[in-house]
Amino acid sequence: MTPRALGVIGGMGPAATVEFMRRVIEATPARDDADHVHLIVDNDPHIPSRIAALLEGGGVDPGPALAAIAQRLEAAGAEALVIPCNTAHYYLEHVANAVDIPVLDLIALTLDHVHAAQPGIGEIGLLASTAVRETGLYARACEKRGLAIRFPANQEAVFALIRQLKADPRMRESRPELEAAFANLVENGAGCVVLACTELCLLGQPPDAPVPVYDTLQILAEEVVRIGRGAPL
Repeated sequence: MTPRALGVIGGMGPAATVEFMRRVIEATPARDDADHVHLIVDNDPHIPSRIAALLEGGGVDPGPALAAIAQRLEAAGAEALVIPCNTAHYYLEHVANAVDIPVLDLIALTLDHVHAAQPGIGEIGLLASTAVRETGLYARACEKRGLAIRFPANQEAVFALIRQLKADPRMRESRPELEAAFANLVENGAGCVVLACTELCLLGQPPDAPVPVYDTLQILAEEVVRIGRGAPL
């Protein structure tokens, strides 16, 4: 199989992009440098805020900036693109229309992964930014697959935690608001929990989770290793 160069539209946030790169390296069965995946990374923290544009109103549209980065990565030799940010997938079509190379869909990848692992699941719990909930980003993809979706009762506390992680990505300790969100989702029938915010993926899943937990950053990293090493797109 012929290796591929993968372009990474990063900076949303910067720490999540670096964590994504670390996980790609860890997931690669390498014996030497040359066995690793070629990543071309634009870790740009100045992409206009997705939250300001989608939730608060009046923010600058991030679509053109994302498209411009995609074009730069394509010109630099990227053969496919990834966006390690769930909320930014609201602009996936905008990015895909700007380039002539494939753009991986993190949401589709995640839900396909869930279906493969739990084919009979009916409802998933989602830990994500409030923008993901308000735009129906996962809801539309779940509906196509016959899945119900649930957000935690303390969604605003989860969203506040995401903002805290953007301000201080060094936080790694267990967070009570996240544990409460997990408990609420499971108590209300979620058959699994999806970490659908790459900032939350920095914290990882709580120990002894009573249902399967799917980490979107890890799912994307493993897919990048697969296609970067030459598997079919």
